[in-house]
Amino acid sequence: MKDTNEMPLVSAIIPTYNRDWALKNAIDSALNQDYGNLEVIVIDDGSTDDTNDLLQQYKGKIVALKQTNKGVSAARNLGIQRAAGEYIALLDSDDAWEKEKISCQVRFFKENPKALICQTEEIWIRNGKRVNPRKKHKKPSGMIFEPSLQLCLVSPSSVMIKKELLDEKGLFNEAFPVCEDYDLWLRISYDTKIYLIDRPCTIKQGGHDDQLSSHHSQDKFRIQSLLNLMESNRLSQSQETMVKKVLKKKSLIYGNGCMKRGRTEEGEYYLSLGQAL
Repeated sequence: MKDTNEMPLVSAIIPTYNRDWALKNAIDSALNQDYGNLEVIVIDDGSTDDTNDLLQQYKGKIVALKQTNKGVSAARNLGIQRAAGEYIALLDSDDAWEKEKISCQVRFFKENPKALICQTEEIWIRNGKRVNPRKKHKKPSGMIFEPSLQLCLVSPSSVMIKKELLDEKGLFNEAFPVCEDYDLWLRISYDTKIYLIDRPCTIKQGGHDDQLSSHHSQDKFRIQSLLNLMESNRLSQSQETMVKKVLKKKSLIYGNGCMKRGRTEEGEYYLSLGQAL
């Protein structure tokens, strides 16, 4: 798919912070796509390692942006705002794409003109070894709002989104250090189908020490996301019932966890929140 005639521009957005050890692999996987109309935007979120020197090697091949350290959401948002593409493809700096990933998704959109967002299946690598995702991580396709309430079922590195959808739904919540993706996918999936291409085009790396999810309590931010969703007044009655059920469960679990760790005031807040639902 090298002929760029009538091929829509796709913007690849790669946020990074102190990942010079992984970033080259991510950038190369984007530049080596078999799709001919792709811009690659890398956002350095205030790195203090050798990221800047690495990016200099790609001068003329990528768009390199730099900001003071504000977190992954702000970095992605900056890239999306600067993107010229009709489609946005996200790629975390520790992940990579198979060569045909972008062409596969563009083909899907061409064959499904009403679709606004899709993701591919993934190959999971943990500490250098391939592993199989657990059953609860199996990706559904279509109206995935209800199963997505429990945990995040959309991986940023596997997604392609029509930019018009982000214009409508908003960007990543910059107040969330984690679960910013969970939050966005819920804001999208309550009324929009998120399709799955049953082909593993994304290589998802995990197990390293700097993964954000290992340093923050994810349920705290999932609870806040659910509260924000409730306050939006956009849900149907049945969706509100679903959200309340999950919110109650997560609040009680998180509240009890806080109490066990001696964070009494925080624990009491979340226990009372859960008991009130």
